[in-house]
Amino acid sequence: MIAIIDYNVGNLYNLKNALDYQGLQSRIVRHPAGLAAASHIILPGVGAFGPAMDHLRQAGMEAVVRERVAAGVPFLGVCVGMQLLFDRSDEDGLHQGLGLVPGRVVRFRGELKVPQIGWNQVAWQHADPLSEGIPDDTYFYFVHSYHAVLHERGDALGLTEYGESFPSVVRHGNVWGAQFHPEKSQNAGLRLLKNFAALRPE
Repeated sequence: MIAIIDYNVGNLYNLKNALDYQGLQSRIVRHPAGLAAASHIILPGVGAFGPAMDHLRQAGMEAVVRERVAAGVPFLGVCVGMQLLFDRSDEDGLHQGLGLVPGRVVRFRGELKVPQIGWNQVAWQHADPLSEGIPDDTYFYFVHSYHAVLHERGDALGLTEYGESFPSVVRHGNVWGAQFHPEKSQNAGLRLLKNFAALRPE
């Protein structure tokens, strides 16, 4: 069973519908106890990093998320949910994240149109079960103003160009993150979610 964490932030039902469409069992979880029986966990999210992290803490999820990750449960952060995986974010001040992936979150620089909204390509950096069957330079749907900066380059599973190269897909142990919205990315996004559901605990 895939648990989708509900902490008053995120496009939960589109994500669940994408899983349901493929016959993948999932449940929207609003209480920490609901994560105990989950074989996989997805942390979605939209909006700003600070309020999202506050909502996660207020829901009592922070400590349980760390416990389940430490137990080897496959974990996927999506959009702001991916950004929360990092140590900290510079969005509207300095905010501490979950610290599951070493790095920080910063705003796009230069004269770019921000937020980045629309389709952009992901260049895979190495083979991984999450990207199996998804061609290099596949387009996914993005909506974001901030991006991750990794402390460990090997954690970059996919890179995207938007004024600069940034990690759009990451992996650190049994923790994965996708900056784009797989539930809005048509067949490629569906395949990524199917691949995530097929992952086995470490």
